[in-house]
Amino acid sequence: MFSIVVPTLDAAPYLKRALAAVAGESLVDEVIVADGGSADGTPEMARSLGARVIDAPRGRGTQLAAGADAARGDWLLFLHADTVLAAGWSAAAAAFMSDPKNAERAAVFRFALDDVRQAARRLEGLVAWRTRFLGLPYGDQGLLIARDFYDRLEGYRTIPLMEDVDLVRRIGRRRLSQLDLPAVTSAERYAREGYLRRSARNLFCLGLYLLGVPVGTILRIYR
Repeated sequence: MFSIVVPTLDAAPYLKRALAAVAGESLVDEVIVADGGSADGTPEMARSLGARVIDAPRGRGTQLAAGADAARGDWLLFLHADTVLAAGWSAAAAAFMSDPKNAERAAVFRFALDDVRQAARRLEGLVAWRTRFLGLPYGDQGLLIARDFYDRLEGYRTIPLMEDVDLVRRIGRRRLSQLDLPAVTSAERYAREGYLRRSARNLFCLGLYLLGVPVGTILRIYR
């Protein structure tokens, strides 16, 4: 079985497009939406689109872990609610899963933004470099991983920030592959806060995390 896990919190403006991109694919056996207490109708929308909704304590790491616990799939795909997979994603995922060598590997998609500005292209290039040379993709690139491998790594930890970096560091750069298809994420937050400001803050927080600063401290800075 193949399960998709999507953490949500007031994600109604984005969720329909994200789920529409995966709905109806023969590869997909179930879509689990792990909701952290939305007040905008997100759970009802998810159910109307065929997803199974579970309630989870608020926090992306906690919600991802809860979604994985509820999933029945032999393979798991973790996906953000504001990320839309490009056409052909299921064929690329199926090809990855069919190779026995990938039973102890994981895959992410290529980061892309739904913005035509050059600032978006520069950020995409920076993320491509970070993914390739540092082995540090973020959760908005999706994460495809075998359930057995996920369990051996002890999965997502229930931390309020950097849950994606925490897991991919345990996977390790040499066990990560990037599928050559985009996962297109909403650029709304970058447009609202400014590309330079948001990118600098994210990079600063990543540096603090890699230096061992407590996640709670980083979260206060991030917010």
